[in-house]
Amino acid sequence: MLKAFNLKKTFNPGTINEKVALDGATLNLAPGEFCTVIGGNGAGKSTFLNAVAGVWPVDGGSITIDGVDVTGLPEYRRAKYLGRVFQDPMTGTAANMQIDENLALAARRGKSRTLRWGITKEEREKYHDMLKELDLGLEDRLTAKVGLLSGGQRQALTLMMATLQKPKLLLLDEHTAALDPKTAAKVLEITDMLIKEHGLTAMMVTHNMRDAINYGNRLIMMNEGRVILNISGEEKKGLTIEDLLHKFEDVSGTEFTNDTEILS
Repeated sequence: MLKAFNLKKTFNPGTINEKVALDGATLNLAPGEFCTVIGGNGAGKSTFLNAVAGVWPVDGGSITIDGVDVTGLPEYRRAKYLGRVFQDPMTGTAANMQIDENLALAARRGKSRTLRWGITKEEREKYHDMLKELDLGLEDRLTAKVGLLSGGQRQALTLMMATLQKPKLLLLDEHTAALDPKTAAKVLEITDMLIKEHGLTAMMVTHNMRDAINYGNRLIMMNEGRVILNISGEEKKGLTIEDLLHKFEDVSGTEFTNDTEILS
C-alpha cells in the first residue's frame, strides 16, 4: 500500500542553517498494516510523514501509494489517497460549523456538488450511530458548533472524518501529544478501533514509546533521517521499552537521550 524508497530531504541547503532531515529513509507497508513511528527530536519522523503527504517535494527517492507513483504530485493531488490527523486539535475541523456539517463535508470530499438540501435525515441517523460508537456523548450534540468541543472530542471527530471515506493511507502525526494522558488514551483507543473496523493502512508518529509498542503491528525507529529499526510480528508483541533502547544503542552506536520519550 505504501512504498517509500530512499527518501532524501535537506532544508536550507548551502546555508548556515542547512539541515539534512531525510537521508535515505525507506519503508514498505502492506495493506492493513498499522505502523508506529518513534525516534528522538530531529530524527525525521514528521518530515517522513510530510514527505508522504506531499507537503513539499523530496530531493530524491520515490513514493508509491497503492501502486500509484505520487512522487511528483503536489499535496492537493495526493489528498484523495490520504486521511490525516494533526497534533493540533484545532486543525482538521471547521470550528464555526456544526458536528453534522463537518461530517457531511468529509463524506462529500472529492465528490461533485449538487443543489440538493445539505444533510438528509438518513445521513444524520448514520452520523448519530457512528458517533455513538465513540462513547463521548457527541451523538446527542450533532448541531453543536465544533469550536465548543474539548481537544479530545475534536481529535476523535477529526479521526472519524479522516476515516469516513476509507483512505488508502491514514497519517497520524503525534495526534495525542497535545492531550492530557486520560484523553490521549481514549483517543488512541478510538484510533485503534477505527483502523481495525475499516481495515486501514496507517502510520502513527508518536513521542511515547509505550504507545508505539502497544499499538499497531509494526514499529519503526528513525535516527538522523533514516529508518534504523523495523520490528513486526511476534518480535513486536514481546517488545519492552528496555528492549527498544538496547536495540537502538546496538544499531546506532549511541544512547537514546530523549528523556520525554523514555519517561513517557
